[in-house]
Amino acid sequence: MRYGYDLNQYQVVQKKIRRGDTFGAILEGEGIDYPQVYEVLQAIKGKVKVNRLQIGKPYTLLYTQDSIATPYAFIYEPGVESYTRIQLRDSLFGEKVDKPVRLVELQGAGIIESSLYETMQNSGLNDQLTYYLADVYAWTIDFFRLQKGDRFKVIYTEKFVDDSISIGIQEIKAAYFEHNGKPLYAFQFESDSLVGRVDYFNDQAKNLRRAFLKAPVKFSRISSRYNLRRRIKYYGNRIKPHRGTDFAASVGTPIMATANGTIIKASYTRGNGNYVTIKHNNIYQTQYLHMKKHNVRRGQYVKQGDVIGWVGMTGFTAGPHVCYRFWKYGKQVDPFRQKLPAAKPISKDLKTQFLAEIEPIKYELECIPFEPDFLNDNKRLSQYETTQP
Repeated sequence: MRYGYDLNQYQVVQKKIRRGDTFGAILEGEGIDYPQVYEVLQAIKGKVKVNRLQIGKPYTLLYTQDSIATPYAFIYEPGVESYTRIQLRDSLFGEKVDKPVRLVELQGAGIIESSLYETMQNSGLNDQLTYYLADVYAWTIDFFRLQKGDRFKVIYTEKFVDDSISIGIQEIKAAYFEHNGKPLYAFQFESDSLVGRVDYFNDQAKNLRRAFLKAPVKFSRISSRYNLRRRIKYYGNRIKPHRGTDFAASVGTPIMATANGTIIKASYTRGNGNYVTIKHNNIYQTQYLHMKKHNVRRGQYVKQGDVIGWVGMTGFTAGPHVCYRFWKYGKQVDPFRQKLPAAKPISKDLKTQFLAEIEPIKYELECIPFEPDFLNDNKRLSQYETTQP
């Protein structure tokens, strides 16, 4: 059974869309005359779209096993998650069908040799885990400054269709990251059921989330730090204080608000180029310089992680980067030397429940070996699987 048909009852022919192919032309090429093509198009109008077939995408024709084989159904697959089915005989109809998604809980581990991304690939893990782990630990680990020998374990859910085709990570259930010899646990927990807020907490029930992200761009490197005694050769080796932190990234990289706040400036100056200033409260302000373009307007409220612009080279800059500036009580300071406030802690009523829930999960994490050879073991699939429509 596939596409809702018993394929044993049909002759199955699989092809790919070629340049110049249209739905009508494909059917006419199969011996279906134009009046019948028009009838099919009228039957599927408003239900499925076949006016933009993508070159190289597969389609399947099912033929009846009569003496004169004529197409009975046309199936177009523009992606792995769904397909378009059009029945050409008997009862004419067209529909988009989403494939059943299987959720599988998996385990993974790795030891850092160079980068987290390369470790994921070398360990046979879905490289999307790189970005999910970066989101979990966005407030506590600078992933560009990982050291050789840092290591991790993770329990996560991955989505599959057609049994073995991955369509992405669903979520991280729990993780352990050892950075600079310091253990950092992360357990997913719904801290507010009324609004559906899900956060990650360590094994002491402390929220990993902070009021500010560690950096305004993902996976970038710091090209110049906050330095009040910086000397620049171009200016005769004179001291010119640098009151920002430069994050080098390619042009077009999204720049994120590091905390919730209100846009008080989204403008341009000769030195700053395109820049944005955010007031977070009466204590903190942040500023983001040299943008290619900003994505916000003055007076707009933004949340932590919202894209407020893109990395560029506007203003006085020798290369693509975002200069990140940080104010506390009206004074520019180095954000990496500040003890920034944590997010709202877990309630006392939920703390007992949380500690009880993570006990077996923590034990499961501890049982996962760090060695990558473990990942080749077929037993890494857990016994628990669920299927969603």
